[in-house]
Amino acid sequence: MIRVDGLDGRVAVVTGAGRGIGKAIAEMLAGNGAKVAALDLEAPDHPGILGIACDVSDEAAVNAAFDRVEAELGTTSVLVLDAGIFPSLGVEETSTELWERTLSINLTGSFFAVRRALPGMRRMGYGRIVAMGAAVGKSGGSRSAAYAASKAGLMTLMKSVALEYAGDGITANVVAPALIDTELLTGNRDLASHIPVGRLGTTDEVAALVAFLASGHAGYITGEIVDINGGTLID
Repeated sequence: MIRVDGLDGRVAVVTGAGRGIGKAIAEMLAGNGAKVAALDLEAPDHPGILGIACDVSDEAAVNAAFDRVEAELGTTSVLVLDAGIFPSLGVEETSTELWERTLSINLTGSFFAVRRALPGMRRMGYGRIVAMGAAVGKSGGSRSAAYAASKAGLMTLMKSVALEYAGDGITANVVAPALIDTELLTGNRDLASHIPVGRLGTTDEVAALVAFLASGHAGYITGEIVDINGGTLID
């Protein structure tokens, strides 16, 4: 596990933390001394971590989750936005309902969480926000228009937050992964042959990058999109 400074005692909220990348991030932050709340549709059960059931597309549920975090852990100073869905359909096959649901979870839900966390961060004069973007949010992607659009919107939201709140000691950055070895790639691990470094990425590698951006080391980094993709997208 990577060791970073500045997380000990910090209150961190991680959305989409029930499994995969989100779970790895929650555990990485907790391992560096943060007091972590893990949010997902069903309350995650990770040792030493506060699990909260929360549908991020529901504004009232997001507000209630943060109320509980503040009551049990304290004011949030680290926010990681990992909750999301990944529909893989062509543009003509994407229903209006699926389009709107993808945006409501991947983009609007992140907005709800950011908006709720910002006042406390401003009062402290400190905050770290890290959003999980995606390579296709930069490049577009075949049969993933809704997902790509939602991630592009999320990445631009983080740039806006970075500009607006830099003077308050708050940073906002994006990690943009591609081809990480999670359940989403079950049955498609042969994709490794198409990756310049010759393998899939790991959830721990993504979590380590997030931990760095959430740490005391990264106070001079804001508004950035940091790729982690084994060389599949170099721009």
